[in-house]
Amino acid sequence: MSDERVAVVTGSGKGIGRAIAERLARDGYRVVINYRRDAASAHETLNAVQAVSPESVVLQADVATPNGARELIEKTQTQFGRLDVLVNNAGPFLVKPVFDTTVEEWQEIIDGNLSSAFYCIKAALPLMRGQKSGHIINLGSLNAENARGAPTTVAYNVAKTGLVVLTKSVARSEARHGIRCNIVNPGFIETYATSDADKRELPSIIPLGKLGHVEDISNLVAYLLSEQAHYITGSVMNVHGGLWV
Repeated sequence: MSDERVAVVTGSGKGIGRAIAERLARDGYRVVINYRRDAASAHETLNAVQAVSPESVVLQADVATPNGARELIEKTQTQFGRLDVLVNNAGPFLVKPVFDTTVEEWQEIIDGNLSSAFYCIKAALPLMRGQKSGHIINLGSLNAENARGAPTTVAYNVAKTGLVVLTKSVARSEARHGIRCNIVNPGFIETYATSDADKRELPSIIPLGKLGHVEDISNLVAYLLSEQAHYITGSVMNVHGGLWV
């Protein structure tokens, strides 16, 4: 595969985003690592990525804003002249029922998880259309394709269910331009944010009896970007160990 390919991974300073960035670097991509606030983690990721992809860079941008998303894509184009892959991974989480959720919290979750993907896709499409190729992968949430009540995570679930609709819509409209778009829905994945209580208690409700690993997500992303998946677009891919099937 060509070593000229370029991938942007939003929110890739740590966790699942970092795992995706590292995997794509190993697969020959020049990776743009993106962060909003945590510069230290982003540069740790950059050091790991540059060990196999020396031309990779880190760019600060708040993709939950139209200007931030546009600047991220424009700087990528200026740096590399192309964009082959956009992974919309950034997204805050909130555990609160409707009654306790403030307007500001609602806006932050919707902007961070749904609007950010729209802004980045909107900025990236002209470049990808010009290339007549591109892959967009959105990171959703557990069974986000099923609209259901979420009494304690309402804003987050609304955003991720909306992301499924966005994914399918982009897949349909952009296929004629050689652009594919899919969504990966992680279940309970062990990351830096997983508590000891989660590690003890969650496996008992998962049919496979264990938490997932960040590599389970990055491996699927790598597959979707491969030639083996050339006919897959508009798909919702759950990685959840059988939970809630």
